Amino acid sequence: MPLSVFVLFAALIIAAVVICAVLGERIAPDSPFLQRLGVGDTPPSQDHIAGTDLLGRDVLSRVIYGARTALAGPVVVAAGAFAISTLLGLLSGYLGGLVDSAIMRWVDFMFALPGPLVAIVVVGVVGGGYWTAVLVLVVLFTAPDTRIVRSAVLEQRPLPYIDAARTLGISKTRILFVHILPNIAPIILAYVVLDFAFALVNLAGLSFLGLGVEPGTPDWGRMLFENRTILFSNPAALLLPAGMIILTAVSMNLVGDWLFERFSK
Repeated sequence: MPLSVFVLFAALIIAAVVICAVLGERIAPDSPFLQRLGVGDTPPSQDHIAGTDLLGRDVLSRVIYGARTALAGPVVVAAGAFAISTLLGLLSGYLGGLVDSAIMRWVDFMFALPGPLVAIVVVGVVGGGYWTAVLVLVVLFTAPDTRIVRSAVLEQRPLPYIDAARTLGISKTRILFVHILPNIAPIILAYVVLDFAFALVNLAGLSFLGLGVEPGTPDWGRMLFENRTILFSNPAALLLPAGMIILTAVSMNLVGDWLFERFSK
């Protein structure tokens, strides 16, 4: 099948996740918090399409509600990393000198740190749960994005249109944000989408380790941890949230690649 079919399928998956995040309480077949201790974990049935977990909670409803944390955190991470890295990358690549050296030494320092381990340690020591993890990921994702933006700016800086803008006396701020930024926007957009996908996987991993959302919160990563012991009695309780993490991350990557090719022409 042509690539456009995959992109369309990916866009439909993302749209479905967004709908679940926005209209979760309206489209979920049951309350994701309602416990039926006398029922326990059960396989898929007519009453519960994806079965129930150890506490008798409807798995499908929890997956639908889990789309909220699956979107909220990664969107904040991608947006935060985009804003900070774009500013730092523009300044570093265009101004050069001491500004470039200072920013790139910070980037080198961040690259030297083991990102996942730093996130685990900080969230584990500081606490704060999900949003602390989001803040940590914003900082960790900023460094590689800054290097990418800087490289793109360095390619634009010697071009004739930049020399012409300098000759006309256009301010550095206007050159950066009106002339250079639109020309490197496709690259930034592609990495913003990649940040979302990586943030989704990282936040799910932290929740699996008990360092993300609070226990009992409908979250795909947390569901993997809570339902790992019932893989054989109700595989859907584990495979459904795992599948949603994979599908959403892969779909964002496909859409990001398409957006880059579409807007870089």
